Amino acid sequence: MTGPNMGGKSTFLRQAALLCVMAHCGSFVPAEAMRLRGVDRIFTRVGAADDLAGGRSTFMVEMTEAADVVRNATSRSLVLLDELGRGTATYDGLALAWALAECLLEKNRCLCLFATHYFELTDLPSRGNGAFNLHVEAREHGEGIVFLHRVLSGAASRSYGLQVAKLAGVPQPVVRRARKLLDEFERGSRTDSPLFAVSSSGPSEVEEKPKPHPALAALRGTNPDALTPREALDALYELRKLAEEE
Repeated sequence: MTGPNMGGKSTFLRQAALLCVMAHCGSFVPAEAMRLRGVDRIFTRVGAADDLAGGRSTFMVEMTEAADVVRNATSRSLVLLDELGRGTATYDGLALAWALAECLLEKNRCLCLFATHYFELTDLPSRGNGAFNLHVEAREHGEGIVFLHRVLSGAASRSYGLQVAKLAGVPQPVVRRARKLLDEFERGSRTDSPLFAVSSSGPSEVEEKPKPHPALAALRGTNPDALTPREALDALYELRKLAEEE
């Protein structure tokens, strides 16, 4: 499920879980119709919070919860994932989200609603593995955004992050600058930036300069004319030690 922040993705996920619980309790559900199979457990990975007392970062908490889901969810479980991979580098996060989605589809084979801003994941249904795309509808109005709170088939066209930032009160000069940068990134005109350097096949590979050998670095930092014979002998032993360690 894709779409803008504040568009209703998280509400839709929670609604699905609540309807499931109500139906299993024998209660009426607020819907014209509902098809439901038996569910053994409901797993959620929602929100972002750290565990400072336990020594866990926000990303560590997220990955711990994700690990619990993939280890314990069965083909009769309902899994709700509200974003994955946000607390690390862009490609790390995308790779983890993709791999976890594939695992839930192909290994756990559970019922799963996966809300994400990684549009690359909307390619999963094309692989014929039982996945399908949904999106929450929104429309631009001038420089703002109108949330229609409707869930439709297919993938969203964009995340409307700048419009939501403006709604949140981010200063207009910052939003304008972000819009300009976004246009440049989307056109690929800022490939000099290593953070956004991408190609059609994924992250660009930047050739790293080989690090100098430690012995060579130590030799360059030595002034032979300033050494006594004893110091020169000690320096020679030190260089030999560095060469053997390397």
